[in-house]
Amino acid sequence: MNKNKLFLASCMALIATAMSFAIRGDILTDFQRDFVEPHVSAETGADQAVMQAELVKTRLGLIGTVAFFSFGLTIFFGGPLVDLLGMGALLRLAAACHIGGTLLTIFAPGYWILVLATFIVGAGNGLVEAVCNPLIATIYPEEKTHKLTVFHAWFPGGIVIGGLLAYLFSRIGLGWQFKMSLLLIPSIIYTVMILKESFPPTERVAAGISFSGMFVEAIRRPLFIIVFLMMWLTAATELGPGAWISNIYNDVMGREEGILALVWGSILMYILRQFFSRPAHRIPPTLLIAGTAPFAAVGLFLFYYAQTPPMFFLAATLLYFGVCFWWPTMLGITTERCPKTGALGLAIIGGTGSISTFFAGPIMGRINDAYGPARSLQLWAVLPVVLCVVFLVVYLYDRSRGGYQIEKLQVRE
Repeated sequence: MNKNKLFLASCMALIATAMSFAIRGDILTDFQRDFVEPHVSAETGADQAVMQAELVKTRLGLIGTVAFFSFGLTIFFGGPLVDLLGMGALLRLAAACHIGGTLLTIFAPGYWILVLATFIVGAGNGLVEAVCNPLIATIYPEEKTHKLTVFHAWFPGGIVIGGLLAYLFSRIGLGWQFKMSLLLIPSIIYTVMILKESFPPTERVAAGISFSGMFVEAIRRPLFIIVFLMMWLTAATELGPGAWISNIYNDVMGREEGILALVWGSILMYILRQFFSRPAHRIPPTLLIAGTAPFAAVGLFLFYYAQTPPMFFLAATLLYFGVCFWWPTMLGITTERCPKTGALGLAIIGGTGSISTFFAGPIMGRINDAYGPARSLQLWAVLPVVLCVVFLVVYLYDRSRGGYQIEKLQVRE
């Protein structure tokens, strides 16, 4: 087993995952033109026109959300299967989903085949998350949170790569099929890297903990329940505002530059996760979340008052600095403090983050309708305030009992 090769392959798989999100968002309008509108009949009359417009939005919305559905679904089901089928088998299946789903998208003859192809790519994304988190926790038992953070740096990194390449392809006049084919590059690379590589058993299997014991451990640990509940808030704070920041900037500034705020946020998160993870995690992970949450809260609060580009980018900087370590740190807490929950525990926490993002969009939409987009971000600031209080309490409780203690499983001979 070459653990460095497995880690690099995992990073490449996450790049493929992130690129799929960035590229699909960029080519959604092309999907509407080529797959949705031709299947909506042209009816006469105002009422019929409204109905047809709603049908277009519904069909396009399915393409946009089906990948999130399969993403969350395969994280939840992939977690337990990691122990049963092995990490190697599932990561190779993820590669098959990425490559097969991409090719099926490029050559899709119609709308429903495109929906199926998008579902398959999303399933590949979920399998990557379900496999690579326990894989990294297994091969780096002494620095789980640090390595998970470096690994997750490639999600914003992959979004930047996919977004900039898609923008470049648009500038030189290449169609959406060429943009989609970009996903094949990291997918083929990590496929070759893992094709004949051996994978270790998960920590839970190596320690001889039963499958049922993994479930019992997840239910009975108060800290795991707290992390599960707080993951709804961390994911909603990190990913929920992303869909609105660009639109708010364009509306307030009167310029179509809002995407730059998202690109800047992704670049900042990549740099911090990749190069500052080790010093950041010299303090307890619970204190790290409690200490960075105020920055996210202030950033969200300032969006309402951001009337100039520098002020807007300052708010975005505070927000993304505040949230950048949360997702991998939540996974790190899970595997360091509740290792007996195994791949199931990581799947529950990761899947919860995905489902939280799915619900955050409509909730923020309702707030937008009632109070306005900028005000919705300001109201959203209550989430990191709650996170700060909860994790500060957990930190103080740990400190009263001797500090943050990493639990290690003994490998069964």
